[in-house]
Amino acid sequence: MSYEASLEKIHSLLTFGSRPGLDRMKALLDRLGNPQDKLKFVHVAGTNGKGSVCAMLSSVLVAAGYKTGLFISPYIIDFRERIQINNRMISRETLEKAVDETYPVLMKLRDEGVVITEFEYVNALEFYIHAQEKCDVVVLETGMGGTLDCTNVIKPPLCSVITVIGLDHTAVLGDTIEQIASQKAGIIKTGSFAVSSRQESPAMAVIENTAREKNVPLIKSGSVKINGLQSCLSGSSFEALGIKIKLNLSGAHQVENAKTALAALEYMRKNGLLKISDDDISSGFANAKNPARLELMGTNPTVLIDGAHNPNGARALANAVKEFLPEKKIFCVTGMLADKDVGSVIGILAPMFERVFTVSVDNPRTMSAGELARRYREAGADAVSRGDKTEAVNNALALAKAENGVLLICGSLYLAASLRPLFIS
Repeated sequence: MSYEASLEKIHSLLTFGSRPGLDRMKALLDRLGNPQDKLKFVHVAGTNGKGSVCAMLSSVLVAAGYKTGLFISPYIIDFRERIQINNRMISRETLEKAVDETYPVLMKLRDEGVVITEFEYVNALEFYIHAQEKCDVVVLETGMGGTLDCTNVIKPPLCSVITVIGLDHTAVLGDTIEQIASQKAGIIKTGSFAVSSRQESPAMAVIENTAREKNVPLIKSGSVKINGLQSCLSGSSFEALGIKIKLNLSGAHQVENAKTALAALEYMRKNGLLKISDDDISSGFANAKNPARLELMGTNPTVLIDGAHNPNGARALANAVKEFLPEKKIFCVTGMLADKDVGSVIGILAPMFERVFTVSVDNPRTMSAGELARRYREAGADAVSRGDKTEAVNNALALAKAENGVLLICGSLYLAASLRPLFIS
């Protein structure tokens, strides 16, 4: 089977949507020999910061000499970004072989009435490939939840990490912080330990109660003290745990993500779970990358791409722009999915934009460019819709050049994925 045919088979499963629950995943993995049981994991859930924390953890583990698997979503440019080994995408041949060997099992299950979703199958492929490649440890990012997320079929991991929790995927996870926190905290398992980012009080109370009920040590990111912090648009440098850290991810929210990752790494090495030196940590953080997270794509004019698509992400983006680009005129190209909290995101971002060009996102759940522009105008912004994304970028770029301003692309990781190649090329 060719690589293209393999992707076609994987993406054909999108028809079946996303359905929380573990029974289908357990049935599939059982037929595949339960590859997940052959692996050690660091399991990461949360609303914001999961991808960045995963990138930091994976980079440090690679620096420490561990053969490290990484599972993330969504991808930005290439599907294979979702399944990595030592921070490199798996080869096309590896994916082809895995689909060849596993897809017939999927079809047999369907004949028996067990219909596997796309995310479940990609996660199963990750387990299958990382087990075959004999990875020492896998950094495993959840999908949208925790308790009923298909990644949660694993046995107790080395560590469960909960990043910042906010309102997102409310139709599935619940419409209160407490309900969402309960789902995210579902990855905490007896026989492991847990780490949490700074949280709103209701979310932290849920996490603390879950850890207490499961007799699991809980370490908070606040236990990691930061000294000598210096930040700019290209990243931050600081000292933590007596180690000099250089982080090429920008914004105060990334410093919080770094504290979360450091808390997990420190506990694992102090308790003999993994061998990680100070140099491994320093080198790993310096090499950590996470595309489309306040990513600087150009300097004349300044061009930024950020995947913020919920209120927490929008606040982090707004704070970073205010900190690093004061007095600059911001020209925005944005598109959003209709099932996101569009009103709250607009309310946070609209006041800082000089002009907004709205576009549709390459996803069936997109909000139309016209509707998004109308809602930005209602919030007081100068907003126009464009039917062509490249035209929107060119319009905003011309204004940013003329005004010595900034082009900011934001609103969706799907939008970032479609426009980022324009600036790479």
